Amino acid sequence: MQNKFSTESSCLCGAVSIKAAGISRTFYACHCDMCRKWSGGPALAVNCGSDVSINGAENITVFNSSEWAERGFCSRCGTHLFYRVKGQNQYIIPVGFFDNLQGLEFESQLFIDNKPEYYCFANETKNLTRAEVFARYAPKE
Repeated sequence: MQNKFSTESSCLCGAVSIKAAGISRTFYACHCDMCRKWSGGPALAVNCGSDVSINGAENITVFNSSEWAERGFCSRCGTHLFYRVKGQNQYIIPVGFFDNLQGLEFESQLFIDNKPEYYCFANETKNLTRAEVFARYAPKE
């Protein structure tokens, strides 16, 4: 099985389309406060790397969620489009954004110590706490 694949999709209204050529075959759930507020529950996302092309960028509104990352959404229909790590130009895109992704593996859960008690996943995954996520992914000063 290939490690990555390519696909394209668009927001609900079609004003923004995204083509990602380096989609990981694994996805994760993020339980941080911001992702839960942004998505209404845990964010299920796939790493798309930096080989991403966007049509309709003029219809994207970006929110700086930290010094090193931002969240983009369609300004016309509100579809959540991406979480982008600025310094690496790395796009993390909601797994549900892409139509017909098949064969993905639920690999990990981030901010597991922030997960509320009212839901759980049956899958066995790697679980990282807030401290472990920041130690692994936050830019080093």
